[in-house]
Amino acid sequence: MAQEFSLGTGKSIPYSMEAEKAVLGAIIIDPDQIRELANALRADDFFVENHKKIYEAMQELFLESKNIDPVTLVEMLVHSGTYNEAGGKEYVAALADSVPEISNVKDYAKIIKDKAMLRRLIKASEEISDMAYAGEGDVDEIIDRSEQKIFDIAQGVNDKAFAHIKDVLVNNYQNLQNLIEDKNAAMGTPTYFKAIDNFLIGMGNMDLVLVGARPGMGKTSFCLNIATNVAIKTKKTVCIFSLEMSAEQLVMRMLSSEAMIDSHKLRTAELDDTDWEHLGQAATVLSQTDILIDDTSGITATGMKAKLRRVKNLGLVIIDYLQLMQSDKHTDNRVQEIGDISRALKLMAKDLQVPVITCAQLSRATEQRTDKTPQLSDLRDSGAIEQDADIVMFLYRDSYYENDPTKANVASCVIAKNRHGSTGKADLGWYGQYTKFAEIDTQHTEGR
Repeated sequence: MAQEFSLGTGKSIPYSMEAEKAVLGAIIIDPDQIRELANALRADDFFVENHKKIYEAMQELFLESKNIDPVTLVEMLVHSGTYNEAGGKEYVAALADSVPEISNVKDYAKIIKDKAMLRRLIKASEEISDMAYAGEGDVDEIIDRSEQKIFDIAQGVNDKAFAHIKDVLVNNYQNLQNLIEDKNAAMGTPTYFKAIDNFLIGMGNMDLVLVGARPGMGKTSFCLNIATNVAIKTKKTVCIFSLEMSAEQLVMRMLSSEAMIDSHKLRTAELDDTDWEHLGQAATVLSQTDILIDDTSGITATGMKAKLRRVKNLGLVIIDYLQLMQSDKHTDNRVQEIGDISRALKLMAKDLQVPVITCAQLSRATEQRTDKTPQLSDLRDSGAIEQDADIVMFLYRDSYYENDPTKANVASCVIAKNRHGSTGKADLGWYGQYTKFAEIDTQHTEGR
């Protein structure tokens, strides 16, 4: 039963004294329960101040590999000034006696978490009301900030509170335990191109990934291939923002790649019976994925974010391409605008906690060099793109510049920046008639 604690408005602050006591008491009886609760509860989820301090003391004992029992816990609480010895012993004993059923500890923890989220919702609502009454700034910005506050609560993020290092350490400890049990848990989101994933070890959940290339190198096809791979393998939702091509054009490319049908034959409908069979199979596979396409021209990062917040089970975002986006702040300086956009995309990846892949055009400087392999300095419009991106990959094909039949189906993915690991070059197969990249059995070279 929730306890009454008045807001001074005739309403009561939501919290449950019984659930808070039951969780703390369960940990005293069975200290291993703190492992189970590490990723479920934070100290700030408790409403009663002394309960926060007791939970923090338990975390500290856990991190120091000390037993959590009435003696060690009381000593810690006395040392922190939370209780005197007599009061500490009495309250710790009372907590141990307050547990209705230890096997229900996760249910008690959920009650605490739910009440904490309701309190945060009340606080956010008050802040949103204050912003609306003040009317300071652009209305769209006020709406975006308001949506962000609600989104943070829905995602279990408290954007106003500091994360205490004890909470983070306990979570990291639990994550390490999970990695011991499941090595694949160390991976981020793979591209499912093995030669590339050997460098990346997966794309991190807050990574901004930039795929740069000159026109005609296949950067849109490459990103669509990754989108299809992730959607099929992970069963998560993949959102594609296409600022250059229509949704129908993108899907036509995806069908060509998945069915391995010449894209020209698809556009002209010159299909034989085998093609129709392959097309039907590909359409079935793609229709069972959760790929969402938005082909709004000139969309802003704020507009993208507003749409993405409402997507369930989001796993990956693709943007084609960066230089076609509009900045929320219009200036005559396009370099500054591109810098604002790239920073907004990095913040979006962090807020949504998914990888965001954006295509980017490269300058003509590559074509003026003898060695036309792209470099970081070739990024058009802004050095901020290089700074904000966690991973920068360049696509390059010798056959685009050289009339060499032996290189017609070979492409290179140059990992020019990798915040989490090494850089180097991965070789891929390229089948232009199908707009498809594929793995090939070729060794890659590594560097730093």
